[in-house]
Amino acid sequence: MNRVSSIVFVASIVIAPALGLTQDINAMIPVKSHQFGTVAVASKTEYRFFINNNSNNTLHIQTVRASCGCTTPIVETPYIAPGQSGSILARFNTDTFRGKRGATLTVVFDKPYFTEVRLTVDGYIRQDMVFHPGAIDFGKRAQGQEHSQSAKIMYAGRDDWSVVEVLATKPWMQVDVKQESRAAQRANYVITVKLDASAPAGYFQDEVIVVTNDRNMPRVPLRVSGDLESELAISPQTVAIGAIKPGESVSRQLVVRGREPFLVESIKAAGFDVTFAAPTEAKATHIFSATFTPNGNNVGPQSGALVITTTGTSSRSAQAMVTADVRSK
Repeated sequence: MNRVSSIVFVASIVIAPALGLTQDINAMIPVKSHQFGTVAVASKTEYRFFINNNSNNTLHIQTVRASCGCTTPIVETPYIAPGQSGSILARFNTDTFRGKRGATLTVVFDKPYFTEVRLTVDGYIRQDMVFHPGAIDFGKRAQGQEHSQSAKIMYAGRDDWSVVEVLATKPWMQVDVKQESRAAQRANYVITVKLDASAPAGYFQDEVIVVTNDRNMPRVPLRVSGDLESELAISPQTVAIGAIKPGESVSRQLVVRGREPFLVESIKAAGFDVTFAAPTEAKATHIFSATFTPNGNNVGPQSGALVITTTGTSSRSAQAMVTADVRSK
Protein backbone atom coordinates (compact mmCIF):
# COMPACT_ATOMS: atom_id res chain seq x y z
CA MET A 1 0.00 0.00 0.00
CA ASN A 2 2.83 2.39 0.88
CA ARG A 3 4.54 1.61 -2.42
CA VAL A 4 1.38 2.44 -4.39
CA SER A 5 1.02 5.73 -2.51
CA SER A 6 4.63 6.59 -3.27
CA ILE A 7 4.13 5.92 -6.98
CA VAL A 8 1.02 8.10 -7.07
CA PHE A 9 2.83 10.87 -5.20
CA VAL A 10 5.83 10.83 -7.57
CA ALA A 11 3.52 10.81 -10.61
CA SER A 12 1.67 13.86 -9.29
CA ILE A 13 4.98 15.72 -8.96
CA VAL A 14 5.89 14.96 -12.57
CA ILE A 15 2.46 15.63 -14.07
CA ALA A 16 1.55 18.80 -12.17
CA PRO A 17 4.30 21.01 -13.69
CA ALA A 18 3.40 19.76 -17.17
CA LEU A 19 -0.23 20.73 -16.63
CA GLY A 20 0.85 24.17 -15.45
CA LEU A 21 3.07 24.64 -18.50
CA THR A 22 0.23 23.61 -20.82
CA GLN A 23 -1.98 26.26 -19.27
CA ASP A 24 0.78 28.82 -19.83
CA ILE A 25 0.95 28.11 -23.59
CA ASN A 26 -2.84 28.32 -23.82
CA ALA A 27 -2.64 31.77 -22.27
CA MET A 28 -0.09 32.84 -24.89
CA ILE A 29 -2.77 32.56 -27.61
CA PRO A 30 -5.31 35.25 -26.71
CA VAL A 31 -7.82 34.37 -29.48
CA LYS A 32 -8.58 30.70 -30.20
CA SER A 33 -11.73 30.94 -32.31
CA HIS A 34 -12.77 32.99 -35.35
CA GLN A 35 -15.94 33.24 -37.42
CA PHE A 36 -15.50 34.29 -41.05
CA GLY A 37 -19.26 34.85 -41.43
CA THR A 38 -20.77 34.76 -44.93
CA VAL A 39 -18.15 35.10 -47.66
CA ALA A 40 -18.15 35.04 -51.46
CA VAL A 41 -16.67 32.40 -53.76
CA ALA A 42 -12.94 32.90 -54.36
CA SER A 43 -12.73 35.69 -51.78
CA LYS A 44 -9.40 35.86 -49.99
CA THR A 45 -10.53 34.85 -46.52
CA GLU A 46 -7.82 34.48 -43.88
CA TYR A 47 -7.36 34.96 -40.16
CA ARG A 48 -4.09 35.23 -38.26
CA PHE A 49 -3.90 33.65 -34.79
CA PHE A 50 -1.15 35.34 -32.76
CA ILE A 51 1.08 33.67 -30.17
CA ASN A 52 2.79 35.95 -27.63
CA ASN A 53 5.74 34.19 -26.02
CA ASN A 54 6.01 35.85 -22.60
CA SER A 55 8.04 32.95 -21.17
CA ASN A 56 11.78 32.53 -20.86
CA ASN A 57 11.89 29.61 -23.31
CA THR A 58 11.81 29.39 -27.11
CA LEU A 59 8.61 27.85 -28.46
CA HIS A 60 8.64 25.51 -31.44
CA ILE A 61 5.52 24.61 -33.43
CA GLN A 62 6.05 21.09 -34.77
CA THR A 63 2.95 20.99 -36.95
CA VAL A 64 -0.68 22.07 -37.28
CA ARG A 65 -3.41 19.58 -38.24
CA ALA A 66 -6.71 20.67 -39.82
CA SER A 67 -9.86 18.60 -39.34
CA CYS A 68 -11.27 19.77 -42.70
CA GLY A 69 -9.75 20.54 -46.10
CA CYS A 70 -11.84 23.71 -46.18
CA THR A 71 -9.12 25.41 -44.12
CA THR A 72 -5.36 25.42 -44.72
CA PRO A 73 -3.20 26.26 -41.68
CA ILE A 74 0.14 27.95 -42.34
CA VAL A 75 2.79 28.18 -39.61
CA GLU A 76 4.35 31.60 -40.21
CA THR A 77 6.85 31.45 -37.32
CA PRO A 78 7.88 27.89 -36.35
CA TYR A 79 10.28 29.18 -33.68
CA ILE A 80 9.18 31.99 -31.33
CA ALA A 81 11.91 33.42 -29.11
CA PRO A 82 11.22 34.72 -25.57
CA GLY A 83 9.53 38.12 -25.68
CA GLN A 84 8.61 37.75 -29.36
CA SER A 85 5.34 37.09 -31.16
CA GLY A 86 4.52 34.51 -33.80
CA SER A 87 1.46 33.55 -35.81
CA ILE A 88 -0.51 30.83 -37.54
CA LEU A 89 -2.50 31.80 -40.62
CA ALA A 90 -5.85 30.06 -41.19
CA ARG A 91 -6.82 30.24 -44.88
CA PHE A 92 -10.46 29.49 -45.74
CA ASN A 93 -10.50 27.67 -49.10
CA THR A 94 -13.37 29.55 -50.71
CA ASP A 95 -12.35 28.59 -54.25
CA THR A 96 -13.02 24.86 -53.78
CA PHE A 97 -15.64 24.61 -51.02
CA ARG A 98 -19.24 25.81 -50.74
CA GLY A 99 -21.84 26.17 -48.00
CA LYS A 100 -21.32 26.07 -44.25
CA ARG A 101 -17.81 24.92 -43.35
CA GLY A 102 -15.65 24.81 -40.26
CA ALA A 103 -12.41 23.30 -39.00
CA THR A 104 -10.48 22.59 -35.84
CA LEU A 105 -6.77 23.39 -36.07
CA THR A 106 -4.65 21.36 -33.68
CA VAL A 107 -1.39 23.18 -32.99
CA VAL A 108 1.35 20.80 -31.83
CA PHE A 109 4.20 22.29 -29.77
CA ASP A 110 7.28 20.15 -29.06
CA LYS A 111 9.47 22.76 -27.36
CA PRO A 112 10.04 23.59 -24.56
CA TYR A 113 7.65 20.65 -23.91
CA PHE A 114 5.04 18.70 -25.84
CA THR A 115 1.47 20.00 -25.81
CA GLU A 116 -1.44 20.66 -28.15
CA VAL A 117 -3.70 23.72 -28.45
CA ARG A 118 -6.90 23.70 -30.49
CA LEU A 119 -8.12 26.63 -32.60
CA THR A 120 -11.42 26.79 -34.49
CA VAL A 121 -12.73 28.63 -37.57
CA ASP A 122 -16.04 28.49 -39.40
CA GLY A 123 -18.05 30.33 -42.04
CA TYR A 124 -20.51 30.10 -44.91
CA ILE A 125 -19.28 30.23 -48.53
CA ARG A 126 -22.03 31.38 -50.90
CA GLN A 127 -21.76 30.25 -54.52
CA ASP A 128 -23.75 32.95 -56.34
CA MET A 129 -21.39 35.84 -55.62
CA VAL A 130 -17.73 36.23 -56.64
CA PHE A 131 -15.15 38.92 -55.81
CA HIS A 132 -12.41 39.54 -58.40
CA PRO A 133 -9.75 39.78 -57.14
CA GLY A 134 -10.64 37.94 -53.93
CA ALA A 135 -9.43 40.83 -51.76
CA ILE A 136 -8.29 44.43 -52.02
CA ASP A 137 -4.58 44.50 -51.23
CA PHE A 138 -2.82 47.87 -51.23
CA GLY A 139 0.59 46.30 -50.67
CA LYS A 140 3.27 48.67 -49.39
CA ARG A 141 2.31 52.34 -49.65
CA ALA A 142 3.54 55.60 -48.12
CA GLN A 143 1.61 56.70 -45.05
CA GLY A 144 0.17 60.23 -45.07
CA GLN A 145 -1.02 60.07 -48.68
CA GLU A 146 -4.28 59.06 -50.38
CA HIS A 147 -4.46 55.65 -52.10
CA SER A 148 -7.25 53.84 -53.94
CA GLN A 149 -7.79 50.28 -55.15
CA SER A 150 -10.74 48.50 -56.82
CA ALA A 151 -12.36 45.06 -57.10
CA LYS A 152 -15.33 43.61 -58.99
CA ILE A 153 -18.46 41.88 -57.70
CA MET A 154 -19.90 39.31 -60.11
CA TYR A 155 -23.31 37.83 -59.33
CA ALA A 156 -25.39 35.09 -61.00
CA GLY A 157 -28.83 34.24 -59.67
CA ARG A 158 -31.91 36.42 -59.24
CA ASP A 159 -33.01 39.06 -61.73
CA ASP A 160 -33.69 41.64 -59.00
CA TRP A 161 -30.52 41.12 -56.97
CA SER A 162 -28.56 44.31 -56.24
CA VAL A 163 -25.94 45.88 -54.01
CA VAL A 164 -27.63 48.33 -51.64
CA GLU A 165 -24.51 49.87 -50.10
CA VAL A 166 -20.95 49.15 -49.02
CA LEU A 167 -19.95 49.97 -45.45
CA ALA A 168 -16.43 50.93 -44.36
CA THR A 169 -15.29 49.71 -40.94
CA LYS A 170 -12.69 52.46 -40.39
CA PRO A 171 -13.13 56.27 -40.47
CA TRP A 172 -10.06 56.68 -42.71
CA MET A 173 -11.48 54.28 -45.29
CA GLN A 174 -13.93 55.55 -47.93
CA VAL A 175 -15.88 53.28 -50.28
CA ASP A 176 -17.63 53.85 -53.58
CA VAL A 177 -19.71 51.24 -55.49
CA LYS A 178 -21.04 51.45 -59.06
CA GLN A 179 -23.03 49.03 -61.19
CA GLU A 180 -20.97 48.08 -64.23
CA SER A 181 -23.42 45.88 -66.13
CA ARG A 182 -26.69 43.96 -65.78
CA ALA A 183 -28.27 41.15 -67.82
CA ALA A 184 -30.70 38.30 -67.22
CA GLN A 185 -29.96 36.94 -63.73
CA ARG A 186 -26.50 38.55 -63.76
CA ALA A 187 -25.04 41.75 -62.34
CA ASN A 188 -21.53 43.19 -62.10
CA TYR A 189 -20.39 45.97 -59.76
CA VAL A 190 -17.11 47.77 -59.12
CA ILE A 191 -16.04 48.63 -55.56
CA THR A 192 -13.37 51.30 -55.03
CA VAL A 193 -11.77 51.67 -51.62
CA LYS A 194 -9.84 54.87 -50.85
CA LEU A 195 -7.52 55.35 -47.89
CA ASP A 196 -7.19 58.96 -46.81
CA ALA A 197 -4.06 60.63 -45.45
CA SER A 198 -5.11 60.04 -41.83
CA ALA A 199 -4.75 56.24 -42.11
CA PRO A 200 -2.30 55.04 -39.43
CA ALA A 201 1.10 53.66 -40.28
CA GLY A 202 1.77 49.94 -40.18
CA TYR A 203 0.20 46.76 -41.48
CA PHE A 204 -3.58 46.58 -41.42
CA GLN A 205 -6.04 43.83 -42.23
CA ASP A 206 -9.65 44.93 -42.28
CA GLU A 207 -12.76 44.60 -44.42
CA VAL A 208 -15.61 46.45 -46.08
CA ILE A 209 -19.14 45.06 -45.83
CA VAL A 210 -21.13 44.62 -49.04
CA VAL A 211 -24.85 44.95 -48.20
CA THR A 212 -27.25 43.42 -50.75
CA ASN A 213 -31.03 43.03 -50.97
CA ASP A 214 -30.69 39.31 -50.23
CA ARG A 215 -32.91 38.73 -47.18
CA ASN A 216 -31.17 35.55 -46.03
CA MET A 217 -27.54 36.68 -46.30
CA PRO A 218 -27.48 40.43 -46.92
CA ARG A 219 -23.97 41.21 -45.59
CA VAL A 220 -20.81 39.87 -47.25
CA PRO A 221 -17.29 41.00 -46.21
CA LEU A 222 -14.50 41.89 -48.63
CA ARG A 223 -11.03 41.82 -47.13
CA VAL A 224 -8.93 45.00 -47.33
CA SER A 225 -5.26 44.96 -46.32
CA GLY A 226 -2.04 46.89 -46.79
CA ASP A 227 1.15 48.11 -45.19
CA LEU A 228 1.45 51.87 -44.77
CA GLU A 229 5.06 52.85 -44.22
CA SER A 230 5.63 55.94 -42.11
CA GLU A 231 8.71 58.12 -42.17
CA LEU A 232 9.79 56.16 -39.09
CA ALA A 233 8.67 52.68 -38.04
CA ILE A 234 9.52 50.37 -35.12
CA SER A 235 9.60 46.57 -35.20
CA PRO A 236 8.28 44.72 -33.30
CA GLN A 237 5.24 46.89 -32.66
CA THR A 238 4.76 45.17 -29.29
CA VAL A 239 7.89 44.66 -27.20
CA ALA A 240 7.09 41.85 -24.75
CA ILE A 241 9.33 41.99 -21.68
CA GLY A 242 7.69 39.04 -19.91
CA ALA A 243 8.08 38.43 -16.18
CA ILE A 244 10.53 40.80 -14.48
CA LYS A 245 11.24 42.03 -10.94
CA PRO A 246 11.96 45.64 -9.90
CA GLY A 247 15.67 46.30 -10.35
CA GLU A 248 16.10 43.58 -12.98
CA SER A 249 16.97 44.41 -16.58
CA VAL A 250 15.98 42.74 -19.83
CA SER A 251 17.36 43.43 -23.32
CA ARG A 252 15.28 43.29 -26.49
CA GLN A 253 16.29 43.79 -30.12
CA LEU A 254 14.66 46.69 -31.96
CA VAL A 255 14.55 47.48 -35.66
CA VAL A 256 13.88 51.10 -36.62
CA ARG A 257 13.30 52.01 -40.28
CA GLY A 258 12.98 55.39 -41.97
CA ARG A 259 12.53 56.67 -45.51
CA GLU A 260 15.79 58.63 -45.20
CA PRO A 261 19.01 58.00 -43.21
CA PHE A 262 18.70 59.11 -39.57
CA LEU A 263 20.20 58.86 -36.07
CA VAL A 264 18.32 57.84 -32.92
CA GLU A 265 18.30 60.47 -30.19
CA SER A 266 16.17 58.85 -27.47
CA ILE A 267 14.08 55.85 -26.51
CA LYS A 268 11.44 56.28 -23.83
CA ALA A 269 9.05 53.68 -22.43
CA ALA A 270 6.30 54.23 -19.86
CA GLY A 271 7.31 52.59 -16.57
CA PHE A 272 10.87 51.77 -17.67
CA ASP A 273 14.33 53.24 -17.82
CA VAL A 274 15.75 52.45 -21.25
CA THR A 275 19.43 52.39 -22.20
CA PHE A 276 20.93 51.65 -25.61
CA ALA A 277 24.10 52.14 -27.62
CA ALA A 278 23.18 55.09 -29.83
CA PRO A 279 24.17 54.52 -33.50
CA THR A 280 26.88 56.89 -34.73
CA GLU A 281 26.23 56.50 -38.46
CA ALA A 282 23.07 57.75 -40.15
CA LYS A 283 21.22 54.88 -41.85
CA ALA A 284 17.73 54.20 -43.17
CA THR A 285 17.57 51.06 -40.97
CA HIS A 286 19.04 50.57 -37.49
CA ILE A 287 19.16 47.26 -35.61
CA PHE A 288 20.25 47.48 -31.99
CA SER A 289 19.60 46.18 -28.49
CA ALA A 290 17.77 48.22 -25.85
CA THR A 291 17.80 47.39 -22.13
CA PHE A 292 14.61 47.86 -20.09
CA THR A 293 14.56 48.29 -16.28
CA PRO A 294 11.32 48.92 -14.32
CA ASN A 295 11.49 52.39 -12.73
CA GLY A 296 8.38 52.38 -10.57
CA ASN A 297 6.79 50.56 -7.65
CA ASN A 298 3.82 49.23 -9.61
CA VAL A 299 3.56 45.45 -9.84
CA GLY A 300 1.41 43.26 -12.03
CA PRO A 301 0.69 43.44 -15.77
CA GLN A 302 2.05 46.64 -17.33
CA SER A 303 1.38 48.16 -20.76
CA GLY A 304 2.55 51.51 -22.10
CA ALA A 305 3.92 53.48 -25.01
CA LEU A 306 7.44 53.06 -26.40
CA VAL A 307 8.58 56.21 -28.22
CA ILE A 308 11.71 56.51 -30.38
CA THR A 309 12.84 59.98 -31.50
CA THR A 310 15.43 60.87 -34.13
CA THR A 311 18.00 63.68 -34.00
CA GLY A 312 18.19 66.87 -36.02
CA THR A 313 15.94 69.80 -36.90
CA SER A 314 13.64 67.50 -38.87
CA SER A 315 13.25 65.15 -35.90
CA ARG A 316 10.68 62.36 -36.22
CA SER A 317 9.04 60.08 -33.66
CA ALA A 318 7.57 56.59 -33.91
CA GLN A 319 5.52 54.76 -31.31
CA ALA A 320 5.16 51.12 -30.33
CA MET A 321 3.95 49.28 -27.24
CA VAL A 322 5.85 47.68 -24.35
CA THR A 323 4.27 45.05 -22.10
CA ALA A 324 5.56 43.32 -18.98
CA ASP A 325 4.54 41.42 -15.88
CA VAL A 326 6.33 43.19 -13.03
CA ARG A 327 6.50 40.87 -10.02
CA SER A 328 7.26 41.80 -6.46
CA LYS A 329 10.65 40.87 -5.06
